[in-house]
Amino acid sequence: MAHAGTTSEIPVRGRRRLKKEERRRQILLELKLRPHVRISELSERFNVSTETLRRDFDALADEGLVARAHGGATAPTQGHYPSLDERANARIEERERIGKRAAELVQDGETVMIDSGSTTIEMARALAYLGTSCTVITNSIPVAMTLGHGAAQILLCPGEYLAAESAVIGTETLEFLSRYNVDRCMIGSSGFSEEGPSETVRGFAAVKRTMLHRARERHLLIDSEKFGRRGLAHVGDMSDLRSIVVNTAPAGALLAALEAAKVRIIATDEG
Repeated sequence: MAHAGTTSEIPVRGRRRLKKEERRRQILLELKLRPHVRISELSERFNVSTETLRRDFDALADEGLVARAHGGATAPTQGHYPSLDERANARIEERERIGKRAAELVQDGETVMIDSGSTTIEMARALAYLGTSCTVITNSIPVAMTLGHGAAQILLCPGEYLAAESAVIGTETLEFLSRYNVDRCMIGSSGFSEEGPSETVRGFAAVKRTMLHRARERHLLIDSEKFGRRGLAHVGDMSDLRSIVVNTAPAGALLAALEAAKVRIIATDEG
């Protein structure tokens, strides 16, 4: 009888009880192997309550890493969005100007978070050329490699490797970013509307949100081609931004929303 009272505390199949981060990594691994996972099945396997698994699924859905489904979750589906390589070969002059102007905002001795994207790579290239002595935290491998030619000290986030973007995402990435308070963050986005920046690439919205929360000065690097677009996941509100660095200043409702939120507009085409 003494043993009967402790049976529920013994992990199923002799497994130890996983920590939250390990459990969520296992969920993502399962979704790489099959199209759908069920809460009831994983609750038994991980020896945790269904309520705990629901919280795991909700957190992963907020990061854009899973899509909630009845009784479980599936891998997120989305239409085609150009890969990093495809974006890097489009509108090169506009992105170069935006990147150069954004790099000029960074001062020697500052700490900066830079996310993954074709425009932020241009910003990293300009920052390396300027020789700015700063500390950069990034989830982008091309950003880290580009800055390796300059005077910056680089901290590369851990996480799940996203090959099409040459970047890392996921819970490990977010936990790493959350350890730091920085002077600035430089992020891009798939779309930009009156509601704020939004993102289409899986897992990127959560990375950008975390960077915005950890930075004192928050800058969005955005090509005017993306004005009015809405990506799959909402990144943040207009009030979360300090400035936008663009090639051409917006007009109409988007301009009104920026002015209402007191967001500074730095337009390269206007000097």
